[in-house]
Amino acid sequence: MQKIPLSLAKPGMVLAKEVRKEDDDVSPPICGKGIALTESLLSRLEKMGIQAVAVEGHPVKMEGDESLDELLKALDKRFSKVMDDPLMIKLKDIYREHIIQSMEGQDAGPEN
Repeated sequence: MQKIPLSLAKPGMVLAKEVRKEDDDVSPPICGKGIALTESLLSRLEKMGIQAVAVEGHPVKMEGDESLDELLKALDKRFSKVMDDPLMIKLKDIYREHIIQSMEGQDAGPEN
């Protein structure tokens, strides 16, 4: 999931979270999770003053974002001192899969 400015959202991207008015978290949702964005929906959200949306995957490279390869290298470094512990290896594998899924579409590099 990635939160992006509405100006960077494109038709076909899928909402990862409900869209609500940004100043009112208890208001009814404007649109639901799992909805594919369309030109008309993006236009309506813009007219309603929505500034950002959360979309599935990681479709937009933003300044300061780490690449998938960088995230996986950082994970390897964090677990480097416990690689003789089978439970810690399993935990690392779970985190690795989560990172890969959250960054879907980017090159994962070699499996460690």
